[in-house]
Amino acid sequence: MSGSKDGLRKRIRDDFKKNHPEYEPKFHIQGSASPKMRTGIRTKDDICDLDDGVYFLRQPDVTATTLQTWVKDAVKGYTDTDPDHRKKCIRNIFVNDYEIDQPVYYKVDGKNYQLAIKDTGWEDSDPKALIDWFHKRKDKNDQLVKAVKYLKGWCDNIRNKMPSGLVMTILASNAKANITYTSDRDDITLRDTLKNIKASLDIKFECIVPVVPGDDLFKDYDQARKDNFLNALQNFIDDANGAINEDNERKASKLWQKHLGNRFPDGNDNDESKNKSEASLAALKRTAIVSQPWARK
Repeated sequence: MSGSKDGLRKRIRDDFKKNHPEYEPKFHIQGSASPKMRTGIRTKDDICDLDDGVYFLRQPDVTATTLQTWVKDAVKGYTDTDPDHRKKCIRNIFVNDYEIDQPVYYKVDGKNYQLAIKDTGWEDSDPKALIDWFHKRKDKNDQLVKAVKYLKGWCDNIRNKMPSGLVMTILASNAKANITYTSDRDDITLRDTLKNIKASLDIKFECIVPVVPGDDLFKDYDQARKDNFLNALQNFIDDANGAINEDNERKASKLWQKHLGNRFPDGNDNDESKNKSEASLAALKRTAIVSQPWARK
C-alpha cells in the first residue's frame, strides 16, 4: 500500500508538471492511517484503506470538480480498475486488497483549508487539525487507540448503516474525559467507553466535529437509524457486562463475538473463578483481540 501511495503521487506530480504546470501538488497522509492516529483497521472483507490528501497552495481558477477530475485523469491506468470519482475524493481500487482515497484541497494564507466537493464546490476542512486534536487525547498506554479500533471493528462487523470510523473516533475521544482507563484491561475500557457514549447520546444525539468545519455528523440520521445505533450500543453494553462477569472463557468469548465477529478468538472452555485474581486474569485473556486482528502493519 505504501508503494502504491508513492506510485500514485509520482503519477500526479508528473501529470501536473506536464499538463497543469501552474499547479504544484503536495501530499499528506491523513485519517486513521496517519502515524499520529494509528487507528486503521482491516475490514471483515479484508480490505484496508489509506487517505492521502492532495494539496494545492494557491487559489484555483477552475472548479472543485475540475480539479478533482485532473487528479483522476492523472492516476487513471495505474490500476486495472478505473479510479472512482466520489463526492469528496478520488478512490483508487486495488482489487481484493486495499483502497487509496485522494481528497483534494487548496490553501491560501490566512484562510482555512478548502476541500473539493464534487458538483458542489469547496468546503472548510482541516484534517491535520483533527489528527492533532486526537493526538492530544491519546494516553501513554494507547487504550484510546485500541478502543477506537474495537469500535470501528464493531461497526464494520454489524454494518446496517452503523456510524463511520470518524464518528466512533470522536465519540470515543469525548468519552475518554469521563473514564478512568484500566491499564491492560481492554474489556473494561471498551465497556466503559460504550456506556459513556450511550449516556451522552441519550442526553443529546449529536457528534460534532471538533475542528473546522464543526458540523454534526449525525445531522442526516433519521429516527430509524438513530434507534438502530442506540439499540446496538445497549446490546453491546449488556453483553460486555456479561463477558466481563463470566467465569468461563469460552462463554465470554461467544458474547464478544456477537459484536466483534468471528475474528475474536475462542476462549478456553474452562472456569477461572477460583479466586478474583484468576477471574481477572481470565477476563484479560479474553480481550487479546487487538493483537492484531484489525491493526494495519
